[in-house]
Amino acid sequence: MAYVTAQWNCVIPCVGDQPKVWLAYGTDIHTAVDAADFIEDGAAKGMKVNDVVIYVKTTATVGATTHVVTAVTAGGAATMSPAILA
Repeated sequence: MAYVTAQWNCVIPCVGDQPKVWLAYGTDIHTAVDAADFIEDGAAKGMKVNDVVIYVKTTATVGATTHVVTAVTAGGAATMSPAILA
């Protein structure tokens, strides 16, 4: 599948430089969503390094993973850490 901007939303905004919490969902597996620059419009959405992302996979093996934004490029794309599987 592919990145769908409407499926990525900030659910806990921040004050100042504190990290935000994002909730995202889709059919991609966690190793796809933590690929470099997967979040095509991360900067436009307001994502910053150290923001937390909870990603929910909605098909096949349904589950959730936790990630941290590790980079936001000058072009606006964001990258997350590999999934924390617990």
